[in-house]
Order: sequence, then C-alpha cells, then structure tokens
Amino acid sequence: MKSKIYFMLSMIIFGAIGVFAKYIDMPSSTIALCLCFIGALVLFFIFVWTKQKISWTAIKKNAAALVIASIALIGNWIFLFQAFKVTTIANAALSYYFAPVLVILLSPLLLKEKLSLRKAVCIGIALMGLFFILQNGKLETTGLHLLGICYGLTAAFFYAALTLVNKFIRDLDGLANTLLQLGLSVMILFPIVLFTDGINFFAFSSSTILLMLVLGFVHGGIGFYLFFAGMKGLNGQSIAILSYIDPLTSLIISTLVIGERMTVQQLIGAVLLLGSIWISEAGGEKKKRRGLRTL
Repeated sequence: MKSKIYFMLSMIIFGAIGVFAKYIDMPSSTIALCLCFIGALVLFFIFVWTKQKISWTAIKKNAAALVIASIALIGNWIFLFQAFKVTTIANAALSYYFAPVLVILLSPLLLKEKLSLRKAVCIGIALMGLFFILQNGKLETTGLHLLGICYGLTAAFFYAALTLVNKFIRDLDGLANTLLQLGLSVMILFPIVLFTDGINFFAFSSSTILLMLVLGFVHGGIGFYLFFAGMKGLNGQSIAILSYIDPLTSLIISTLVIGERMTVQQLIGAVLLLGSIWISEAGGEKKKRRGLRTL
C-alpha cells in the first residue's frame, strides 16, 4: 500500500508538470538539465540528512542499467517538454500516456509477466483511442499539434524504457536509485546542452527562473523520489494502472485551470485510451485478489 501511495502522489505531481514546462522560456534540453540538477541537489541533501549510504558493490553491479535508465530519463523529459511547448497540455499528456501500453506489451518479453486476452483486447482499444487523438491533431491548421503528439509518443517510448529498465536494478533503495540516475543524467546532459543551446541564465526572466526552481524542487526532487520509491514495490502492470492518474491530472488542469478546449474526437480518444488501461489492470487486480482468497 505504501508503494502505491508514493507512486500515486508522484503521478499527481508529474501530471501538473505541463503547466510549468509550457510557460518556462527555455529550450527543452535546458529545462531537463535544470530539472535533473535541482532534483539531484534536493535528494542529495535528503540523503545526507537521513545518513544513508550507497553500496559501491551495488552501483558496480547495476552500472549498465543505471546508465541506460539515465539516458531514458533524459529522452523522456526532453521530448515531453517539447510536446508541451508545441501542442496543448491535453494532447501532450494523452499521447505520452501511450507509455503504459508499451509497458504492457513489453512486460511478457522482458519481465516474464503474462499477457492475458483481456489485456490484448484493451491494448487494441487503446490503439483506437490513440488513432482518434492523432486524427484530432491532423485537423489542426498549423500542423504543430500533430508534431507535438509525435513528441509525446517519443517521450512515451523513453518512459516505457525507463520503467522496464528500473525493474532490473537490484539492491538500491528508491532514494539512492533516484539520486544516482539524476546525477548521471546531469553528467550526460550538461555537455550536450553546453555545446548546442548553451547556458546563459542571465538571458532568462525572473519569472522563468522562479518557475524552473519550483519545477526542479517539487517535480525533480520530491516527484522523482516518490516515483522511484513507489515503483520498486510494484510490478510493471500495476505501474500501468496507477499511471493513469498522471494524464487525468493533466486533463483536469488543462481544462479547468488553463482553459484549453477538448474536441469530441479528443474526448473519445481519451476515454478509449485511459479506460482501456483501467479495465485491463483493474481486471488483473481482481483476479489476483480472488486467487489470494482461495489459498
């Protein structure tokens, strides 16, 4: 239960990230770098304050997985932030939420988790929902919304990779795992940003810097810790069902706070995509509970 609560809270925090990312006047790679750097600092102070230690043996054993996960983390944030910049929060969130479908598809191959007929049917429904969302993007006159959806789908691929790779990391608790991945992400991303977009914080407004600090502390620090700490106690398909909280939070903020409009096609796509994953995972959880009662 503790793992589920942690993961649900992280999804609520991540669901609100679009509001910040959309209005931060920085390149997506710079936002990702700042997010990882501030988040790593916050978690480092937590790590020192709680007097925890990292096993170097565990780091060496998980070195390859940690590097791959860090690369997936970088790709995830860069493409998601870019999606928020060129399309609506709803479009970006819904296309990004295709990640749980990828997790369910790949779990039987990588995690040896069974793919039931129910889940296969629900994946088909989710694909239909994605089709409606893509059709909505094609109807936009500027074409940028379709591009934003493509960015969101690319971010979804990296999110799925991040989720699955983390299931192979052993003997590292949530805080240590998060700190290492954020630290590695900064080391990998810093030279890329330096030699492409460059880093000149004096060129940014005070409001942009303030939004970035909030984003880094809340989403990078607290959000990442809750995400990895919760994920370690859940299987791949349980992560999929709880992840629906992320896009639902984004949709609520998009319509009620930002005032973005959703078309009928988009609503149909959202219901099909989110509903299919909910039915798929809810059915699986019910079967598990019935199985436990028969023991």
